[in-house]
Amino acid sequence: MQQLTTYRNLQVFLVLMAVIGMSFALFYLQRHLGLSPCPLCIFQRVGLIVMGGFALISALFNPKSKVVRLILWLGSLAGIGWASAVAARHVWLQHLPADQVPSCGPGLNYWMDTLPILQVFKEVFAGSGECASVDWTLMGLSIPEQSLILFSILLIVHVLILWRIIRPTAAVRRA
Repeated sequence: MQQLTTYRNLQVFLVLMAVIGMSFALFYLQRHLGLSPCPLCIFQRVGLIVMGGFALISALFNPKSKVVRLILWLGSLAGIGWASAVAARHVWLQHLPADQVPSCGPGLNYWMDTLPILQVFKEVFAGSGECASVDWTLMGLSIPEQSLILFSILLIVHVLILWRIIRPTAAVRRA
């Protein structure tokens, strides 16, 4: 078990989860089923990409310095923390009563072209009817609910990585 949970192996696991999650979203949900991502879905993907990018750097270079590992871990944690928060907001919007769901607004592309970036974030997080609709489910779970479960697992992996950074294995301590 010790070999499976090394710092590098955990980083590789995060990279694989980012690739699998993005592939599922792009190739199956978008290309195969024809579902278009709503603004909150896009923001979740951004967080997953950020996490995967920092994890990839960590896996490729396997830094020995605790400071460098912590900095890369913080970047990765920020990405998955962002994605988790957005997914939680998305799940909350989907569970609002129909009369409390915000009305649909223009798409994210329009907002990016016409509004300052801070206003875009404000508009996206206000949500819309587009984000509250459930277009597809698997085992009774909507896409944001499935994403939140995945992101929660990845947050737990981040806790394990932090443990590996703070308390390295006995083999590393002897070296």
